[in-house]
Amino acid sequence: MTDNRNLSSNVQASRRWRLILGTDATGVNSAEDGLDQRRVRSLEALYRPSPAGGLGRSTLSLVRWLDEIRCQFPESVVRVMQHDAIERLNLRSLLLEPELSDRLEPDPMLAAEVLTLMSTLPDSKAERVREIVRQVVEELEQRLRPATQQALSGRLRQRSPGLHPRYRDIDWQRTLYANLKHYQPHYGTIIPERLIHRGTPPRLLSDVVLCLDQSASMAASVVYASVFASVLASVSLLNVRLFAFDTSVLDLTPHVQDPVNLLLGMQLGGGTDIAAALRYSLQEIQQPHETILILLSDLYDGGDRQQVWRLLGQLLASGVRVISLLALDETGIPRYDVANAEYLAGLGIPSFACHPDEFSGLISEYLLI
Repeated sequence: MTDNRNLSSNVQASRRWRLILGTDATGVNSAEDGLDQRRVRSLEALYRPSPAGGLGRSTLSLVRWLDEIRCQFPESVVRVMQHDAIERLNLRSLLLEPELSDRLEPDPMLAAEVLTLMSTLPDSKAERVREIVRQVVEELEQRLRPATQQALSGRLRQRSPGLHPRYRDIDWQRTLYANLKHYQPHYGTIIPERLIHRGTPPRLLSDVVLCLDQSASMAASVVYASVFASVLASVSLLNVRLFAFDTSVLDLTPHVQDPVNLLLGMQLGGGTDIAAALRYSLQEIQQPHETILILLSDLYDGGDRQQVWRLLGQLLASGVRVISLLALDETGIPRYDVANAEYLAGLGIPSFACHPDEFSGLISEYLLI
């Protein structure tokens, strides 16, 4: 049995080296040589193009290549390869060609790409953009809505008064009276059989303000955040407001229930003025002690850094709970302004990146008080 496992492991290692080295992998055998040869050709067409075999900007060859990789690789790998093709071959102008776009796997990165092109596209392409965004939003809602609602309800149940309240939540006077019959003369004390909760139920912060940075580097994060905003807005106890900003601020709260229109209303790819978004938020927040503000930004700012810091201090002093979300995407690895992040940490504002699958649990922690 051990020999069989070792043989299988060696075969898998050999196949991986074959895919890594491509045509340079002389002497490396593969258990699935025919399929692996096709995989190698597809990989080299993108990552090691030759004048004779590269993809270039030919729509026909791209269409054929996209069809082939969908048969050769898992969906997650296909998505990575199609995004690399967009970047490496500068295919943004071809993204909405029907022959090409029909073969692309809809995902948040693709939606972000087409949304950044919105301002340069003719009206005839608008419906295709809407269709791509709609497909992505529907897929994300199916994936994220149940998890978010479950996380919120689960945290409420977890912190509800029960048989085992936390030490700080115990009503000691009522607990002593209820357990007098359990006095232990030998020990000179009461050993309570039942702990009584203080009786103050946990509650959600009622107001959620999302400030979304529309710069190109945050495009994929904005797609996820817009869907999450819609999911949170569906919770009856929450009042969700959404402000998108570049060098100006766009209040998209009226569209928060409809993430497709919300995303189509974005103006992705502009500059960044964080102070403008914070200033607008300060003006609009009516119940600071009931409000959580989520700043989705890599904190690279084209405005006055000192003003950003001052406004954040004002928000905290007013009673607003602030979170700095540096990225909300599949990588969970942000590029961000270190000086701004360090200053926020000094103020006690948590600054971190988050994978979308983890955001539900995270937001449920910060919404409950």
